[in-house]
Amino acid sequence: MDAEVLPLPVKRGAAADPAARPSWTRSALVMAALWLGLAVVVLAGIAIGPARIAPLQLATILAEQIGLALPVEHTASQAAILMNIRLPRVALGLLVGAALGMGGAALQGLFRNPLADPGLLGISSGAALGAVAVIVLGTAWLGAAAAGMTAILMPLAAFLGGLAATVAVYAISRRHGRIERGAMLLAGVAVNASAGSMTGLLVYLSDSEQLKSLTFWLMGSLGGADWRAVWAAAPLTVLPLLLLPRLARALNAMLLGDAVAGHLGFDANRVSRLAVILVTASVGAAVAVSGVIGFIGLVAPHLIRLIAGPDHRSVMPGAALGGAILLVGADIFARTVAAPADLPIGVVTGALGGPFFIWLLLRRAPHGRGSC
Repeated sequence: MDAEVLPLPVKRGAAADPAARPSWTRSALVMAALWLGLAVVVLAGIAIGPARIAPLQLATILAEQIGLALPVEHTASQAAILMNIRLPRVALGLLVGAALGMGGAALQGLFRNPLADPGLLGISSGAALGAVAVIVLGTAWLGAAAAGMTAILMPLAAFLGGLAATVAVYAISRRHGRIERGAMLLAGVAVNASAGSMTGLLVYLSDSEQLKSLTFWLMGSLGGADWRAVWAAAPLTVLPLLLLPRLARALNAMLLGDAVAGHLGFDANRVSRLAVILVTASVGAAVAVSGVIGFIGLVAPHLIRLIAGPDHRSVMPGAALGGAILLVGADIFARTVAAPADLPIGVVTGALGGPFFIWLLLRRAPHGRGSC
């Protein structure tokens, strides 16, 4: 039996009945507002920082990249800061935020649980364990060669750690050729606990220098962003972002139960397997380049669902845009509130997500079943 803890509300027949579709006018307005918000935070992300770059200088530097010359003076250092620091940082924030947001929307629909997020299946904790193992044990394993290989090994180990955790969850929850999503939920909790305990042991064994690197992976940051990280993360995040919305109709049907989904022509087992694989790829790649960033995958889908309704055809792309907006906005705050220090972005998203989580629980309390 599938666990249906805090199920997502849906009206009977809404998944398949064309007459029950939400207002496309409202969905179009929400998407337009999200695209506008995304443009605003992108411009803010590349313009705001300790080094001042005026709007006209910003336009001039960007125009130079396509061969246009504008009569506005700027320094070489301003151009280098914009092209080599701020632009890749914003681009990475967009990829990671979109991956976490859409991953959360897919998992919430798959498990029919509004409290699910990409950390549910152990992806984030497994990825963190892989990266922390390289930081703490890399010298013992590789000797002097570890110093030159760490930059390559850490993202690779993070991705493989997230993949291994998901494979373990998948194997535990498979019964007679079918995936039991209730068992998958519990297996994810167990894998998270196991990976967290092993990560804690490695942190205990680390020295003071290693602790500085561990902060990045355990609390998340975009501070190390460069174009190499962007291009490394792009294939494994963009492809799931394009494919996951194709599962929206199936996830709508599965809100009514696997049997109903089967009658409507959707194979719940196949949809579950494909959704988990795509979420693992995107979130594993995101954690590999940014560390563990919590609550984006929980908050973004809920905000979109509250505004646009429960249809996954709106929720999934909306959650991707919302996640990107939230993460880039949180990163702007993290790098400016205590400048020149760069706060771990997990501190900012935790400050946002914690109260939201409490509000969500309180909102549901009076009737036992909320409308989130």
